[in-house]
Amino acid sequence: MDPARIAKIPLFAKLTIDQRDRVAAICNELEVEEGATLLQEGDFGYSMFAITAGTADVLQSGVVIRTLGPGDFFGEIAVLSGGRRTATVVARTPMQVVTVFNRDVRRLEHDAPAVGVALRASIAEHLEPAS
Repeated sequence: MDPARIAKIPLFAKLTIDQRDRVAAICNELEVEEGATLLQEGDFGYSMFAITAGTADVLQSGVVIRTLGPGDFFGEIAVLSGGRRTATVVARTPMQVVTVFNRDVRRLEHDAPAVGVALRASIAEHLEPAS
């Protein structure tokens, strides 16, 4: 993926240019059709997503709890700690997303520990509630 596009995604914007280059190498772009289920509550997680275009609904126990749009991300718990999905995410409109697999983050942490730490810190920072 083009590192310049990574810089436009808030989750990755604070990374240095070199860090974004390394992260861009493990990212994949994906087009998603309206109505497609991207994550299913209870499934094991293996990737996270950042939305670059379109919107998606987040559901828990079948109830919409929020709508996500460009700049938002989801599935991050799979990258931070593994485990099962805490919600279902369904494309409300056609979407474009960037996906990162947890195995690639682990490999990045092994090959470039400082980049892996910076990426995890950025994910954790975006998870903190606004004060």
